[in-house]
Amino acid sequence: MALKLITAPATEPITLDEAKAHLRVVGDDEDALITALIAAARQGAEHITGRALMPQVWELVLDEFECTINLPKPPLVAVASVKYVDTNGVLQALDESAYQVDADSVPARVMPAYGASWPSTRCQPNAVRIQFQCGYADAAAVPQEIKTWMLLRISALYENRDAVNVGNIVTEFPYVERLLDAYRVWVA
Repeated sequence: MALKLITAPATEPITLDEAKAHLRVVGDDEDALITALIAAARQGAEHITGRALMPQVWELVLDEFECTINLPKPPLVAVASVKYVDTNGVLQALDESAYQVDADSVPARVMPAYGASWPSTRCQPNAVRIQFQCGYADAAAVPQEIKTWMLLRISALYENRDAVNVGNIVTEFPYVERLLDAYRVWVA
């Protein structure tokens, strides 16, 4: 299984102005750094939760069809296409009526339509490609706990620009990491 980012998010869940207000930064001397920290915090939250925070497009690549295919990166917006390499080596697009999408499950699932089965694929790597759109509709739809975690992460990265802290007492607040717990995707 491989997962490829096709279209990255165009915006972030936290604006530069929101981050600067949280950091109590006035002026624009550090805007590039803060913008990079916002992206890093989003990527960190996405990694820990297994979710897509802003609209983006991914492609899941499999060697063959599985009975039920879990689509990572909830929340799912839509399945754009299901393609496969047939037994003759020709890339085919599966008609939407041939499969069903369970967007209520987390993660979302794709399976053959009722009474149908997946078509045969050529025995080769990457024979199945599912492209899908995922992420919350916009920044306002991203849960506040995730945004709060991001602001705290941005603050920590901004204030501590080195990988090592020498000669200072460091205390981590356990509640910070707990902010993301309710949004982690647990796959059995």
